[in-house]
Amino acid sequence: MQFILGQRWVSHTESKLGLGIISEVNGRRITVSFPAVGEERTYAADNAPLSRLIYNEGEQITTLDDLKYHVTSAEEVDGIYIYHCEDEEGNGATIEELDLSCFVQLTAPQHRLFSGHFDKNKAFTLRIETLNHIHRLQQSSVKGLLGARTNHLPHQVYIANEVAQRFAPRVLLADEVGLGKTIEAGMILHYQIHTGRAKRALIVVPDSLIHQWLVEMLRRFNLAFSIFDQSRYDALTQSNNDEGDEFAVEADTQSNPFETEQLVLCSLDFLTENPAAKTHAVEASWDLLTVDEAHHLHWSETEASIEYQCVEQLASNSAGLLLLTATPEQVGIESHFARLRLLDPSRFYDLERFKQEEAGYQPLNLLVQQLVELQSSGAPISPELLKQLGEFTDVSDAQDIEGIIARLLDQHGTGRVLFRNTRAAIKGFPQRKLSSYPLPVPALYQNHTTGITGLYPEVITEADEWIQSDPRVSWLEAKLKQLKSEKVLVICANASTAVALEQYLQLRAGIRSAAFYEGLSIIERDRASAYFAETEGGAQTLICSEIGSEGRNFQFAHHLVLFDLPLNPDLLEQRIGRLDRIGQTETIQIHVPYLEATSQESLFRWYHEGINLFEQSCSVGYSIYEQFELELLEQLQVNDGQINALIADTAAHTEKMRQLLHEGRDQLLELNSCKLPQAEAIISTIEEEEDSPLLEEFMMRLFNQFGVDQEHHSDHAHVIRPSDHMFTSHFPGLKDDGNTITFSREKALSREDMEFLSWEHPMVVESMEMVQTAELGNATVATISVKGLQPGTLLLETYYTVNCIAPKQLQVDRFLPITPIRVMSDVNGRDLGQVLPHERLNGMCEKVKRNTAQAIVKQVRHDIEKMLTHATTVAEQALPDILNKANEKMMRSLKVEVDRLEALQAINPAIRDEEISFFKQQISASADAINRSTVQLQAIRVVVTN
Repeated sequence: MQFILGQRWVSHTESKLGLGIISEVNGRRITVSFPAVGEERTYAADNAPLSRLIYNEGEQITTLDDLKYHVTSAEEVDGIYIYHCEDEEGNGATIEELDLSCFVQLTAPQHRLFSGHFDKNKAFTLRIETLNHIHRLQQSSVKGLLGARTNHLPHQVYIANEVAQRFAPRVLLADEVGLGKTIEAGMILHYQIHTGRAKRALIVVPDSLIHQWLVEMLRRFNLAFSIFDQSRYDALTQSNNDEGDEFAVEADTQSNPFETEQLVLCSLDFLTENPAAKTHAVEASWDLLTVDEAHHLHWSETEASIEYQCVEQLASNSAGLLLLTATPEQVGIESHFARLRLLDPSRFYDLERFKQEEAGYQPLNLLVQQLVELQSSGAPISPELLKQLGEFTDVSDAQDIEGIIARLLDQHGTGRVLFRNTRAAIKGFPQRKLSSYPLPVPALYQNHTTGITGLYPEVITEADEWIQSDPRVSWLEAKLKQLKSEKVLVICANASTAVALEQYLQLRAGIRSAAFYEGLSIIERDRASAYFAETEGGAQTLICSEIGSEGRNFQFAHHLVLFDLPLNPDLLEQRIGRLDRIGQTETIQIHVPYLEATSQESLFRWYHEGINLFEQSCSVGYSIYEQFELELLEQLQVNDGQINALIADTAAHTEKMRQLLHEGRDQLLELNSCKLPQAEAIISTIEEEEDSPLLEEFMMRLFNQFGVDQEHHSDHAHVIRPSDHMFTSHFPGLKDDGNTITFSREKALSREDMEFLSWEHPMVVESMEMVQTAELGNATVATISVKGLQPGTLLLETYYTVNCIAPKQLQVDRFLPITPIRVMSDVNGRDLGQVLPHERLNGMCEKVKRNTAQAIVKQVRHDIEKMLTHATTVAEQALPDILNKANEKMMRSLKVEVDRLEALQAINPAIRDEEISFFKQQISASADAINRSTVQLQAIRVVVTN
């Protein structure tokens, strides 16, 4: 194939791309631009899946201006076709192929039929079954939510559904520790990428969480992110500068390394320590940016940390933004405001004004709580309450309490950009049980019992000395031997402490252990975590420094040893949260050894007696710490036994704070962060889809058709392998050594070695696309025996679909799915669809030998062409009604959203202009794409009676 700039080609594998233009020829590679969908593809020139589009005399062409002409002759000049044409009035015109419309329809089935290329009837029925499944899934109300390998927890499903459907969502996911923010972010990412709302995504996390995020995104959501670190970045920048490389020209076109991948995962430290990499990451621009552990981004009105500045630059060049933190307000309202201004700097621009807004939440919350109580009791709204509500929202329908509550939550505050579920509202958490162990102070520490030094005296002492003298070490050894059949997580503040403890336990005490600290590479940390997770032969204990308290999930263990205590309540909550998570089946046993009459004992008592932090989660721990910080530090320093008064004051203040949270903003957020009836309805729809045997039965037929070997493994589980008789050399997602797959969510959650196949698993999605876009099953010949029909009677079954060429992110298929149109007729044009429905005809059809079929088609070709013209006319006559309904559905959906957002924006500035503009543009672009739609012939079955 010779490729020349300006030539028009079509893709064999992606028909919905429309008519492409050769935009670049670069050695052994070519680039094709597809203007209809605003996308490009790069292919190897020698095996590009392309066909040159050349029109012959008598055929109709359409120009970029939607003018139609009939070709009278064509000539090729320097590789470019020039068409001499006439319009309907006989006026002549000369049209270059560059001026052809990119919205082109190709009809391959009849070409295959008349050229003698047939498929078996099973392939035909599989093709029709595939089209029907695609049609159904395109309209599903849970599209984008079917593929996650997670438990169906209402708060997670609700947030994912609410946020993911937005244009370029910019939100703060702030559920308390253990409620699954990573899963929520993954579900949003999966939805946005699966539905085309996002193509390019960047995840920025602490260095210690890189591999955890990589594995979670791949295992749970089938999202294959590429890790960018210094070595990867250097390799890519080097290849760009390597003029001796045979692909150097191609590399030069991708001078920004971050543009070489669509899904990128990197650490914040990597970006802040490498200004060039940060610049490239910012310039790459992203559809969706996700930042984990966002509470580490420090900002004040006078100064911002380098980490904050980095994220701020990335956020400004990213359409969507997900910030994850378990402590949205606890580190202070200033820090909370700092994260909100990353989401929308035009909305959150003044700290003092924001503080005033925050102060107004309590009276609104009281009104909402009264409405909730009335809703439960069935009592009417009193005139006085109606008057109060009128100051906030429309109450024209006083009977619609649920609607009034929804408007109050939607119209006021940061509820649209902040989602926070609490343990108090979400059930399923384990109990916590504290066991404390006061120990004598060794002589080695006699001069180091107060202040910060008293909290961690081992840090200023040689490891060999304190390991031998510190009673916490001998206590830990004895406790581990006592719990020899149990997994035990040990967390301490410093890496040096973790290293010394692990070496002692491993080498001297003979206890299987592993260390997890910042001095290890990410791979080494992952190995340590995996060794700890192994049930047979794995480590009994994992010794972590403070970094082990963030992000990691060790809920398979239920014993936690706090070798020391952090001077930050949120860090303590993070530590406990490694085990205290939804899904934990045992009571969390928290063990705290401490040295008597030292600052360790004082801090322990302040946490336990003042805040009750060990046995009860406290979301305002840090604000309590801020309130008493100076007094606490003073008591730790002097350690004179006068801490009882401080503990009493702290306990009183904690109770007051808990009460304020109960009455104030937290409950507003809970109501807006998980609307249980909606969540349960979504989950019910998902599970109804999963409980159906349709997917498993369909995939088994698909594997058979493509020659994929399959072996029963267990209920709803199979082993599939490539075979020597495969229909194609490549089947999506099939590994060389095979795959173990399951269609059961329950089994997939307990067996990580199995792939969970859902309707949105890449193997399923890509194999259905393969069937739809390839020629398989689009032409066949069969015979049937029907009483009342003479032998030799010719019947034609045709299937058409609606071909709508539009950018994927428009999601036009929600309103206009492919809509299979079946036309079953005889040579006289009689409609036989009711007499011979597709399922009945499938059971009647018998195969015809190829030679016989070719002879039949050759003999009755004229009749088939006549019947095909009739069938096309019938399908085209059905199209206007389909398009009208699609336009009506689109307007109902999008216009309502525009009206709602415009109404909300008048009283809630959290509604961005960009969101409203997006939906208005979507209405216009969707209507244009729908109105351009045509019918496309998908399959032909010639049936002859015998």
